[in-house]
Amino acid sequence: MTALLFIVFLVLLAIGFPIAFALGISAFTYLLFSDIPLMVIPQKMYAGIDVFVLLSIPGFILAGNLMNASGITGRIINFCNALLGHIRGGLGLANVGASMLFGGISGTAIADTASIGSVMIPAMNKEGYDVPFSCAVTASSSTIGPVIPPSLPMIIAATLTGLSVGKLFVAGIVPGLLLGVGFMLITYLISVKRKYPKRPRKTFGFVFKSFFQAFWALMMTVIILFGIIGGVFTPTEASIVAVIYAIAIGLWVYKELKIKMIPAILLQSAKTTAALMVLVGFANLFAWIMTVEELPQLIANSLLELTSNKFMLLLLINLLLIFVGAFMETIAALLILFPVLLGVAVNVGVDPVQFAIIMVFNLVIGLTTPPVGVCLFVASSIGGISLEKIAVAGLPYLMVSILVLLMITYIPEVSLWLPGLFYE
Repeated sequence: MTALLFIVFLVLLAIGFPIAFALGISAFTYLLFSDIPLMVIPQKMYAGIDVFVLLSIPGFILAGNLMNASGITGRIINFCNALLGHIRGGLGLANVGASMLFGGISGTAIADTASIGSVMIPAMNKEGYDVPFSCAVTASSSTIGPVIPPSLPMIIAATLTGLSVGKLFVAGIVPGLLLGVGFMLITYLISVKRKYPKRPRKTFGFVFKSFFQAFWALMMTVIILFGIIGGVFTPTEASIVAVIYAIAIGLWVYKELKIKMIPAILLQSAKTTAALMVLVGFANLFAWIMTVEELPQLIANSLLELTSNKFMLLLLINLLLIFVGAFMETIAALLILFPVLLGVAVNVGVDPVQFAIIMVFNLVIGLTTPPVGVCLFVASSIGGISLEKIAVAGLPYLMVSILVLLMITYIPEVSLWLPGLFYE
C-alpha cells in the first residue's frame, strides 16, 4: 500500500500535476484500497489548517501585495542603486541588496523574483550585463526572502512543531545576511572579471533622499520583527498590523495605492492563500498516511542505523533535503519531512531551532535548482532565455548557498546566537 501511495504521487508529478493535487489524489487512491474510511480526508485536511499561527499567512501575503502595489519595489531598487551603483557590477549588487530588503517584506522568493526581476533584469541587460547572469543573480538572491523574517516557511515549521515563530524569525537573520553578503561578493568578482559597468558615484544628498523614500517601506520589517520579539503582538496580530501599516503607507505616504486597486489585491491574496492552504491540507493528509504506515519511524531508524555520528547524520540529511528540494515544492516538503527529520536530529543533540533553519535553508536552495526550481522558471520567463542557461550561470551562487548551509549546519552559533540574546 505504501508503494501505491508513492507510485501514484510520483507519476502525477512526472506528468505535470500541481503538487497539492498530486498529494491529494495519491492519498485518495491509497484510502480507496485500504480499510480506512474516506471521512478522514476532510478531518485531516481541516486539522492541518486549523492552527492559529497559520492565520498570519494570509495577512503577510496581503501586506506584501499591498506594499508591492504601493511602489515599494522601485523605491528599494533606487536606494540600493544609489548606495551601490558606483561599484563595478553595481546593478548586480543592487539586485542582491534589493532582494535582502524586499525579502524582509514579502517573505517569499517567488514574489521577490517576479517583482524585482521585472525591473532589474531588463535594466541590467540594457547596461550590458549578460542575460543569463542577470537572471541568475535575480533568481538566486530571491532565495534570501524565505530566510530573512518574516518567512512563510518558518511560520509553517513553527506550526508543525510548536516552536516559537519569533525565535525562528530571529534565527534566520544571520544566515540571511551571510547569504546576501556571499552573493554580493560573488557578483562583484564576476563583474570585475567580465568588466561589467559601474555608474557615477551619487552625492550623499541623493543617497539620503533615496533612503528616505524607502524608509517607510523598510520600517515594516522592523515593526514586525521587534513587535514579535518584544511580545507586543503575536505573529498573527503582527500580520494584521502589517496590513494596516501597508494600507496607510500606500494611501497616504507613497500615494501610489488607490482604493480601487484594493479589491483586486484582496482577490489575488485570497487566491494565493487558498492555494497554500489546500497544499497544507493535502500535505497533512499525506503525512498522516505516512504516520499510519510508520514511515517516519522507518526513515529515522534507517538514518540512525547508517550512523549515529551527529556530523555525518547532518550531512546525510542535507544531501537528502537538497535532493528533495530539487523535485518538491518547499512548503510541501517541509510539511511532510520536517517532523520526521526533526526527531532524528534532536536525537543526536541538534537544537530544534537550528534544525528548523537547516531545513528551511536546504529546501530554499531547491528554488534555484532544476528541474522544479520555480524561481528559475520565473526569471527565465522575464529574461526570455532557457532554464538551462540560468542554471549554469547560477552555479557560483549555488556554491555560496551550500557554503552558508554548511556553516549553519556545523556552527550552531550562526543560527542560535541572536535568539540566545533575545530569548534567554
